[in-house]
Amino acid sequence: MMRNKLNIPLIALVIALSGISCSKDFLDTPPTDQYAESAVWSDPALVETFINNLYFRLYEPLTDGRMLANVVDEAHYRGNAASLNFNRGNITQDDIPGWSYRRYLGWADLYKSIRNCNIFFEKVDEVPFADQTVDGKSVADRMTGEVHLMRAFFYHYLTTLYGGVPLIKEPFGLDGEFSTPRTSYAECIDFIIEDLNKAAELLPAAHTGANLGRATRGAALALKSRVLLYAASDLYNANPVTSAFAKPELLGYNGGDRTARWREAKDAAKAVIDLNAYQLYKGNPGATDSIARNITEIFLSPQTEEDIFIKYFTVVMTQRWGLYASPNGYYGWGTNAPLAGYVDAFEMADGTKFNWSDPEHAALPYNNREPRFYATLLHNGAQWRERPEDVKAIDPLNRIQTGVWKRWNATTNTEYEQYGVDTRNSPIENWNGSYTGYYCRKYIDPTVNVQYVRQPTTWRFIRYAEILLNYAEACINLGEDAEARTYINMVRHRAGLPPLTESGAGLMERYRNERRVELAFEEHRFFDVRRWMIGPDAYKSTKVAKIVYKLNADKTTATVPTITHENFETYTWQNKAYFLPILRDELNKNSALVQNPGY
Repeated sequence: MMRNKLNIPLIALVIALSGISCSKDFLDTPPTDQYAESAVWSDPALVETFINNLYFRLYEPLTDGRMLANVVDEAHYRGNAASLNFNRGNITQDDIPGWSYRRYLGWADLYKSIRNCNIFFEKVDEVPFADQTVDGKSVADRMTGEVHLMRAFFYHYLTTLYGGVPLIKEPFGLDGEFSTPRTSYAECIDFIIEDLNKAAELLPAAHTGANLGRATRGAALALKSRVLLYAASDLYNANPVTSAFAKPELLGYNGGDRTARWREAKDAAKAVIDLNAYQLYKGNPGATDSIARNITEIFLSPQTEEDIFIKYFTVVMTQRWGLYASPNGYYGWGTNAPLAGYVDAFEMADGTKFNWSDPEHAALPYNNREPRFYATLLHNGAQWRERPEDVKAIDPLNRIQTGVWKRWNATTNTEYEQYGVDTRNSPIENWNGSYTGYYCRKYIDPTVNVQYVRQPTTWRFIRYAEILLNYAEACINLGEDAEARTYINMVRHRAGLPPLTESGAGLMERYRNERRVELAFEEHRFFDVRRWMIGPDAYKSTKVAKIVYKLNADKTTATVPTITHENFETYTWQNKAYFLPILRDELNKNSALVQNPGY
């Protein structure tokens, strides 16, 4: 019977194909599942769809739920084999462990996106755009500006990950020259800035209606700020690691005026500030405000005055972050779990550094921490959303449980352990729990039951806090400490923290920690570690929380846990990891390519 059932649709398919083959006009029939190229460029609405696909290809981690945090010192991924290999430098030209999770962030995918941009530039003059303006710009100008920005973004990813890359400015045809050498890093940056300057000229200051979320002039200038900040940083300027390479010009600037580069980075950030179009969300918190709630709202609101370049999600086009990151006691998957070393980076509420050597800090490490601690993390004992129905009996208080309770069985006169519902020994889903004792709270909407519903939380490619910090970093490197403190302290004031007063190296240390905390889980730390060349500091022994409610002398269980941070996995830094390798498949396609050092 099974064989007959399988053959019925096969016979029907053969009959259908036989009927089609009888039609002599079949080969001239337009496909019903796609548009012909000529149709796309003759219809502005289809061109819009073409550009929408470019937006879709801009890398963001919420869609698949796996972050770059897992391949740096921010977080641990519970399915960790690939990430651990990456973090130990086991990267070759045949395999970049875990990188396939980075949606559209591989060499081939980025060049496919760039090719689509180049197709647009080749065809745009054929499009019969209507003679009208929307938000102060013609549709032709707006679309062209969008594609200039996105091509710049794709090349920014490439140069940040690989150094100088082949600059492809038009789409390859079948008779194209595929053996294209890498362009110097300096020329690549010049090209990216040229694209962004064009985008800034063509894009509107703001969008309205259905165009909300599209790139604006501010987005182009903000990306320019990031690109120039990176370009002025240690990795892309003369240093012992890149200078030893046979072609150092591919990895960064091979001379020139670095001070001028910092000045350009400062000016680029200031240009965004001077637009007066953005401000920190609740940048001046009220005396009765919950600052932690204010900060949480930034990442759960569809849009805020802090947004510069964002990606909306909807109930139709949703992302999986809530499911991936939520605790397993809520039937979440517990990925992207914050590492304990990252947790230690958060200051105390009074702005002093957290210190395990301080008895008061060590006794209650989750008390009196700065507001971003509570807005970003879920720790043992943290109040959270209502438990699922079948978990309420285990945890009626709705508090995160990542500890173990020591209990005494009076019948057997033996001690036993009761594990929290959000641990790896959870009675709910012990295969999905965090190994670190922490979960991420940032981006997770507590009103959404992630077990059944995907959340539509907005992703922020660039927000105003980054621009303020970019400006401050450039100022520090120019010796303008007072100016730097002014802008760092804007961010700290919003976070309810006292102003910094340090100068010189001390200010830089505090700045880097401020950036690490403020921009956590926003895909910055991976790149910051590399451009600052602090790989050996970031990739070393990781730590996780051990949380134990000990047994008292009277055999009752302590109500306050003993919490320690203990060694977990050991990462290994290799200088080759400052850049990714060009995979062998790409080298085989293009014999003119030069591999990065160490691979």
